[in-house]
Amino acid sequence: MKNRVVEILVLDDDPDTGEVLKHYLSKEGFKVEVVCSPSAGLKLIAKQQFHVVILDLRMPEMNGIEVLNAIREKDRDLAVIVLTGYPSVESAVASLKGGVSDYVEKPIDRDHLIEVVRNVVRQKGLLQMPEERLLQAVGVKVRARRKTLNLTLKQVARRTGLSVSLLSQIERAESAASVASLFKISTALGTNLQALFEGF
Repeated sequence: MKNRVVEILVLDDDPDTGEVLKHYLSKEGFKVEVVCSPSAGLKLIAKQQFHVVILDLRMPEMNGIEVLNAIREKDRDLAVIVLTGYPSVESAVASLKGGVSDYVEKPIDRDHLIEVVRNVVRQKGLLQMPEERLLQAVGVKVRARRKTLNLTLKQVARRTGLSVSLLSQIERAESAASVASLFKISTALGTNLQALFEGF
């Protein structure tokens, strides 16, 4: 999905995790920077504008809650997504008090992470193109309906004559489907074409 340039800072002391996140999110059209040191991350936030910070909770120099509090002293509106391999009630409560946008557990599920980031970006009003919102809405409905019917992409491809790749791109809002393709999909999923556009 092509977005207006949304800038994301990944702050995680594990460089491998940072690079994985950068790879996932860059492929979605986001501009991503990775920093492994909390102090370096805070300096970068002070001088550069980011829309979203993805923050690891456990780091040696400062813990994530301390970093979150430091961010909040400067900027109450910056979207922060907390990432942790050690979830706890205490960290969840502290994160919520710090006004985090979401709380994601490791190991990272790519699809879940992307969904969380997209939701946060959308809530901040950064996805402004109506076409993008339409593609997203249709993709979500197609995927939800397919999951409800317990169908795989391959099974829907067989029913529609469309490729698995195209169906996957439609669900991820990476491709604008033709009306004919959407009609085939809606028929295969036992719904009508109008239902895919409801609420938009």
